[in-house]
Amino acid sequence: MRETTINCSAQVQRPGEFFKKLSPAALRDLESMEFPSMYEQGVLIFTEKESLSGLFLLLSREVKLSINSSEGKRLILSIAKAGEVLGLSSALSGLPCDRTAEVLYPSRIAVIGSHDFLAFLARHPDAYKTVTQELSLQYSTACEQLRTVGLSPSAPVKLARLLLEWSGNGEKTDAGTRFRFSLTHEEIGEFIGASRETVTRTLSIFKTRHLIAFHGSTLTIPSRMALEVLAGN
Repeated sequence: MRETTINCSAQVQRPGEFFKKLSPAALRDLESMEFPSMYEQGVLIFTEKESLSGLFLLLSREVKLSINSSEGKRLILSIAKAGEVLGLSSALSGLPCDRTAEVLYPSRIAVIGSHDFLAFLARHPDAYKTVTQELSLQYSTACEQLRTVGLSPSAPVKLARLLLEWSGNGEKTDAGTRFRFSLTHEEIGEFIGASRETVTRTLSIFKTRHLIAFHGSTLTIPSRMALEVLAGN
C-alpha cells in the first residue's frame, strides 16, 4: 500500500494554516516526529467506524473525505489539501472515525501516533489553540457542505456554489478566475448529491450560458458575479 519511507531531515516550507500557526520550536519538534510515506491513488487511509491510533499529516497533493451509506451512496465532504491534518478528532478522542479518507492523487503523508502527539502538546501547550482551530474549521467545513447539499433548492444552485467555493483561491486573469478542475462528473455529483448525468447536463448549460469555460483540466469563471447571482449569494 505504501512505498519506502521518505527522508524528511531537510527543512521544508510548509503549506497549510495548521503548520503556519505553530511556533518555530513546535514546528521543529513536530517535524522531528514525522516519517512520511507515499500513498498511491485510491488508497483508503482510514474509513468510517475505524478506530485510529494516530493522525495523518497531508504533506503533498490531495485526499478525498467522504461519508458513505451501507447501500453504496457517497457524499464527499471536502478535498483535503497539503497542510491539513486528517483523523485529528478520532485520534485525540479515541472515538471511531466519522468519515472516510481516500487518496485522490499520489500523496506524501506522515503518520504520528496519538500518544506521541499528546506528548507533543504537553511540550507545547500553545499548540492547543492551533489544534482547536483546526478541529473547528473541519467541523464548519462539513456543516457548510451538508447545508449546501441539504438546503440548496436545485442542482444548478448547488453546483454554482461548489464552483464558487473551489475558485476562491483561483488565479485571477483577464479572462476571469481560473483553477484546476480534474474531478470526474461522478465525483462532482458526490459533492452535491446529484447523478453524473445531472452534473454533465448542468455543466453543459453553464458553458452555453458562458458562466464557465473549459481548457483541458482548467476551468475559468468569466464573471464570478454572474455565477453568484445563480447561486443566490
